[in-house]
Amino acid sequence: MKKQNIYDILKGKFLIKDDAIKNWRFIVFASFLALIMIASSHWADQKVHRIAKLNDEVKELKSEFVDARTTLQQLKLESYITEKVANSGLAPSENPPKKIRVKSQQ
Repeated sequence: MKKQNIYDILKGKFLIKDDAIKNWRFIVFASFLALIMIASSHWADQKVHRIAKLNDEVKELKSEFVDARTTLQQLKLESYITEKVANSGLAPSENPPKKIRVKSQQ
């Protein structure tokens, strides 16, 4: 490239020449594409942040579930139930339960 061409570009003469309309079209098109790229990048970043937030929430809910399940298992223990109902005068049976079988008549 000649030195004069570089000066013309730096001064912006390519924007005011007779055939400058095609240059302006390209500049507008490139600007539009740049805006689309920027918007797409922001949307992708928002989705990444939302996914990270949801993953944290899932981990927290799993932890709560494990805690609740552990508490429930402790509450279901026979020793715990016996201790809680002892105040009411209830106690476990000394004799094991018996099965009752009903024979159907055919």
